[in-house]
Amino acid sequence: MSRNALRTGPNLRRWLAVAALCLGCGLGLPFGARATPFSTSRSDAPARVVIVEDAAATEIFRPRPDRIAPMLQRGLTNLTGKATIQEAWLSLISTQDVVGIKVYSKPGPNSGTRPAVAAALAASLIAVGLPASNIIVWDKSESDLRRAGFHELIGELGIRVAASAAAGYDSTNYYDTPLLGNLVFGDFEFERRGEGVGRKSFVSRLVTGELTKIINLNPLLNHNEAAVCGSLVSLSLGSVDNTLRFEGDPRRLAVAVPEIYALPALYDRVVLNIVDALICQYEGGQRGLLHYSTTLNQLRFSFDPVALDMLSIKELDRQRRLARAPNVRPNLELYRNAALLELGVSELPRMQIETLR
Repeated sequence: MSRNALRTGPNLRRWLAVAALCLGCGLGLPFGARATPFSTSRSDAPARVVIVEDAAATEIFRPRPDRIAPMLQRGLTNLTGKATIQEAWLSLISTQDVVGIKVYSKPGPNSGTRPAVAAALAASLIAVGLPASNIIVWDKSESDLRRAGFHELIGELGIRVAASAAAGYDSTNYYDTPLLGNLVFGDFEFERRGEGVGRKSFVSRLVTGELTKIINLNPLLNHNEAAVCGSLVSLSLGSVDNTLRFEGDPRRLAVAVPEIYALPALYDRVVLNIVDALICQYEGGQRGLLHYSTTLNQLRFSFDPVALDMLSIKELDRQRRLARAPNVRPNLELYRNAALLELGVSELPRMQIETLR
């Protein structure tokens, strides 16, 4: 299935989302609950995921850069079906694109996206002819990026590092929902007054004004409300303002995250999703807690963000069971809603998984 075939038009997406909410709350059930198993697929074509594993990719929880680059090359060439890394990249981007590598930096360099993986990704893009100045490693917070060590890549590779919040927000691109938020400093409508203020989440101008393509690079890390700090959550909440109205509430996240990801300003720019699964942290959420972590030494590649997130949730559950950690009920409604909006496949049996060792 082509990635553009995964999604319907905006009006139908909105209707489907409303229908999903009606199914969840119009039958006297708790918000988001289901009386029967949720079937999401509109096609029998599976989601394809390529997992590259190298037992020597880390040493004492630290990535080994010399092992990461070959893992990226194997994953990309196998996912795209191209013979060389140059052919693989040029099937996804052009050398005139401005490519944003979206990382998840809040947990720091050990439990969030690892700077060594982002560096290898950027170096690979430079090697095929993309100017270093056309590569932007980004997340929402400038301070999180700096603490995680991403600014060191500026001197090493000549690329850019940017915070979406610092770039300001685009008044013409937003997610609109009746749920009002408590606006904070930095939000586009902060200190504004009037009817409807607080019901929109505006997309960063970094995304709409600079980036032409996005590579989603997120860690394999649990999220207390969304199950995983994955492709959907990382890009959606990292790209817009006024997110406090969703964060901390699994039911609200289950609706908002897929709809934000489905905005053309975001979805149409994403060309690749990668999970930095070198280390899997199954407890702790946005805090780096390596004592709740295990080494997998994997990178996972797909055009389907939902499939990657569902596989991450499965892995997190497996690791909790192995560690005899408390059982967690994941927020699967978020990923079912994402599949309903045709962002990807949420059913594990419909995923084609290839593991390269």
